[in-house]
Amino acid sequence: MAEEQKIRHLVRVASTDLPGNKAIVVSMTKIKGVGDMFANAVCRLAHVDISKKAGLLSETEVGRIEAVLKNPEKLPAWMLNRRKDYDTGEDKHLLLGDLAFTNQQDVRRLQKIRTYRGIRHASGQPVRGQRTKSNFRRNKGKAVGVKRSKDAKAGKV
Repeated sequence: MAEEQKIRHLVRVASTDLPGNKAIVVSMTKIKGVGDMFANAVCRLAHVDISKKAGLLSETEVGRIEAVLKNPEKLPAWMLNRRKDYDTGEDKHLLLGDLAFTNQQDVRRLQKIRTYRGIRHASGQPVRGQRTKSNFRRNKGKAVGVKRSKDAKAGKV
């Protein structure tokens, strides 16, 4: 019972409120830019028990997690979400607003230089080669059916 009273309901990590009643690995996935594998790797680098509830973390453990999130230098490059950055060429891992802003800038750059992908983004079409005849109706308008002839309506067929 004593442990349940010490659980904080919200834990603030990387400008995001995490639910305190879940394991830290699960609750870290609420941070934009952090998935299951990345959260697991961050906890291991920060030397935090992955099954520990987020509300039971001490301030030093939260600080270690934030330090690893800001600078995940020991993680392999394939685990980062921004490899070979367009401007600098370095491998990064972006979180929260930086991730959204960089995505927007990438799409704008593609549209500005009139690449195929940029044109598809601008026109609201699927970008990665999906078929559009039967799918993506929300972008194209109402569903198109087959028109019936007057004979078929009258029942002469």
